[in-house]
Amino acid sequence: MSKNESLVPIKTLLFSFHATNTIILSFLPLYLKFKGLNGTEIGWVLAIGPFASIVSQPFWGYLSDKYKTVKYILLVCVIGLLISSTIFFQMNSLLMILSVGAIFYFFTTPIGALGDSLAQRRANALGVSFGKIRMWGSIGFATSALIIGEILNRVGVQHMIWPYLFFGTIALIVVIRLKDVRTTDDPVHIRDVGKLLQKKHYSIFILLMIFITVTHRANDSFIGLYVTELGGTENLVGLAWFVGVISEAIVFAIAYLWFRKFHPIIFVIIAGAIYTVRWFIYGSIHDPMTLISFQVLHGITFGMFYLSAFDYVTRLIPKALQSTGHLIYYSVFFGVSGIIGSLAGGSIIEHFNGQTLYNVLGYTSLIGTIAFIIYYMIFTRKIVEQ
Repeated sequence: MSKNESLVPIKTLLFSFHATNTIILSFLPLYLKFKGLNGTEIGWVLAIGPFASIVSQPFWGYLSDKYKTVKYILLVCVIGLLISSTIFFQMNSLLMILSVGAIFYFFTTPIGALGDSLAQRRANALGVSFGKIRMWGSIGFATSALIIGEILNRVGVQHMIWPYLFFGTIALIVVIRLKDVRTTDDPVHIRDVGKLLQKKHYSIFILLMIFITVTHRANDSFIGLYVTELGGTENLVGLAWFVGVISEAIVFAIAYLWFRKFHPIIFVIIAGAIYTVRWFIYGSIHDPMTLISFQVLHGITFGMFYLSAFDYVTRLIPKALQSTGHLIYYSVFFGVSGIIGSLAGGSIIEHFNGQTLYNVLGYTSLIGTIAFIIYYMIFTRKIVEQ
């Protein structure tokens, strides 16, 4: 079996899962608005996912390391996604949406991190670029954003459950064909997780990362509402995501050309600086098409930051705890940051406007960028190249 053939299942999983993720990220705020929720209530619902991920991601990551399998943990999570999402989209009251949403996100949020963790291992085992595998998630995200945005603009956002279940079913079919990769036979105990968090370089990096990732997650949650605030429609929301994620896929695809040129923290700092400029630009925009044109910066910011940060924490994580370490990283990137971004962003949107939100994001990412410059000067010079 060739390298390309052996990677088809993991590429298809990343494509289909991120296609479902697009639907949630891009259109759930609009769906909740259709249900009658206000900005603060939408922020609470969007924050449920990050709250659930703080528990679910380390939980599923630990089970994956303990039982030496990513494939079967993914299988359980995808089945849980299909069942819980079917129930979630039937709920109407805020209390029930929050309650069922917590269960839905408990199964859903670890899938991306587990898929990336497995892709990293497959890439290392086959000697190929992780970015070339991970870009299929971005392609799935972009394809879904464009197509589903146009469909929902025609039939109504209240029907978003059907494309979601379609891509979720594809994910279930391909996960059965995944190939596990065992990196070590060393036993894993719960106390090992505590030892991982005691690694100073790892834990400080994760904490500093929040200053950048909270801005990214706030944008994920509210760019759809911002597009509509500027006068756009559902199909323009989809187009905004399409432009951003296609540029992200390109950055992942060509990562082998630039990624190893410098220490990954250098690219984290560059991405943080571009994030800062990006948010201040967004805060000065007055029409949706201008916003969409600047979405090309999404690929440079997220693609560069995610790939570099993921590689750096992989260097710091013991091989026996790869899934756990990756999912802790993921739970902070998309969990803790998502909570802060959803709650604070929802409040700012309700009491001020989208332009105020993006100006706040600009100052926040500026602080994070400066913090990473200090981190690099203090810590990375003391680390022997992994």
